[in-house]
Amino acid sequence: MKKVLDYLLSCIYLLYFGLQLLIFHVYQVVAYNLFGKKAHKKSVDHFNFMLTYGLYLTGASIKFEKRTQLPTDRPIIFTPNHQSTFDIPAIIWFLRRYRPLFVSKIELAKGIPGISYNLRKSGAALINRKDGKQAIMEIARLGKHIQENNYSAVIFPEGTRTASGQMRPFAAGGLAALLKKAPNALVVPIAIQGTGRFNPTKGVFPLVSFTKLSWTVLPGIEPAGKKPEEVAQMAQDAIQQVLDEKAD
Repeated sequence: MKKVLDYLLSCIYLLYFGLQLLIFHVYQVVAYNLFGKKAHKKSVDHFNFMLTYGLYLTGASIKFEKRTQLPTDRPIIFTPNHQSTFDIPAIIWFLRRYRPLFVSKIELAKGIPGISYNLRKSGAALINRKDGKQAIMEIARLGKHIQENNYSAVIFPEGTRTASGQMRPFAAGGLAALLKKAPNALVVPIAIQGTGRFNPTKGVFPLVSFTKLSWTVLPGIEPAGKKPEEVAQMAQDAIQQVLDEKAD
């Protein structure tokens, strides 16, 4: 019976999800071309609000917890663990005040209504994972951008999704490139839990209904005087502690 419910609610949510992609693609194009970047930012916020709370259609619970006060007068580098593509909308919506810009693989910048357009227009770092030099230069460009504007960057140090919930070691290369250009950025881990169970397959069907989903923003790490590898390990350890807490 539960499996039947998974298929039924997945169909409902994915139909809703597809409609949001189409509707908000048009909304973004109109906002950007007629009213500029601020209007486009608002359209992206609204888009991710709809994607995040649409998860209720699957019976999911959504919890966002911020265990620290975040600064608005300096750049921030968010370093979440990565379990699923469903990690991302909630980060954009709940942390919209900090204008999060993502480090993303370049393939996502084409072919996905709404999402690809935002990646191209928002200033995200679009990296070619087969070209290390291009990737580092693009991440460095993003670092310079957040430094100059007190924005935030989001980088997944695992490099890829881990649906099992067992984190891969955090790589420090991308973080180092960001910090080189944004030396006074605060590094802030985010512990994400449940999205791997919610979307356990390589595709998006079926989703697992009634999953508990949570995003926990943890106290920042001051990178001054620390090697990027040390900062990456501290971020991973902080996230692991929360994942262990919630698993008990």
